Amino acid sequence: MKDKTPSSPNIIEVRHLTKIYKKLKAVNDLSFEVKEGEILGLLGPNGSGKSTTINCILSLLKYNKGEIKIFGEAMTPTAYELKRQIGVVFQDVAVFDELKVEDNIDFFCGLYITDRTERNKCVEHALKLVGLEKYHKFYPKQLSGGLLRRLNIACGIAHRPKLIFLDEPTVAVDPQSRNHILDNIESLRKQGATIVYTSHYMEEVEQLCDRIIIIDQGRVIASGTTAELKKLVKGKPTRQVVGPTLNDVFLELTGKELRD
Repeated sequence: MKDKTPSSPNIIEVRHLTKIYKKLKAVNDLSFEVKEGEILGLLGPNGSGKSTTINCILSLLKYNKGEIKIFGEAMTPTAYELKRQIGVVFQDVAVFDELKVEDNIDFFCGLYITDRTERNKCVEHALKLVGLEKYHKFYPKQLSGGLLRRLNIACGIAHRPKLIFLDEPTVAVDPQSRNHILDNIESLRKQGATIVYTSHYMEEVEQLCDRIIIIDQGRVIASGTTAELKKLVKGKPTRQVVGPTLNDVFLELTGKELRD
């Protein structure tokens, strides 16, 4: 993990974000930032406001109040130059069954990069990054669940974005693919990307993330490094003799347990 300093520029700034569905405040005066080159873990139980927050940041949802900046500029539905620098990998796999692996990656990359020579290089780089070189002529239905997840990631990052959102990218994959995906995420950061990562797997967050934000009922209830969060439950009873896990911290703060 990299050590971030207060002088590192903010890639994302969220200030007093509020999103209301009828009488429900899905996001309630939420404020936080993400530093350049950071892997930020965004945690919370189902219904905590994580997905709504991400969709607001990406201008996929209108919100009632607040300010969102990316790379220092206001994020709006028509901020196309900003959006070209963002990659998004949602939990639900979204690829075209009728296109081969390399053609899927090429299609999504082509939404951002029109030059064929440059795009070919990006597709080749993405295939290598996720370890799908041997499967480039396969159709999605011929891939295992883990390989399909890797393809989903490749489609989202092929255009080499500076900011990447990864929403539970390792759900229901085999251990080999899971480890490969985690290695890919660290490689993306080493190549200069800033990453927002959501997961229910505590060991992944502890392994990958420089800093963690815990959201519940649309509010930030805790933030800090893994070590800083564990100090919050220091001296309190935990389920492990060796000391608190991040899941213990989450349970202590929210009264809810994420799945391990």
